[in-house]
Amino acid sequence: GWCPLSPADAQTTQLLVEPPWIPAVLWDRVTLTCQGSGSTGATPWYKDGRQWWPEGPNSFTVTESGTYTCDRPDSGLSPPVTVSNDELVLQVPAQPLLEGDTVTLRCRG
Repeated sequence: GWCPLSPADAQTTQLLVEPPWIPAVLWDRVTLTCQGSGSTGATPWYKDGRQWWPEGPNSFTVTESGTYTCDRPDSGLSPPVTVSNDELVLQVPAQPLLEGDTVTLRCRG
């Protein structure tokens, strides 16, 4: 269920969401994985704009709602991913979408 990187994204850090739906919701047991270039023994994570886990793992299961980003040595900060604790959400697949694409929406509560 991973969203593959497009060639344009090859040099940027990406934050992969599993299950691959946006917005992510805490009650789905969301796993975030930091993907980018540059080797590192630990991954710096940021939550709500502040450094949150300076030497975290490359992947983890989210236990608190918030907006997360990660950092990779050669490709920088990822775009943010928000994990909410909303009781009702309208979700779209976590993949790039273009005008004219057919997309499945799901309403969940």
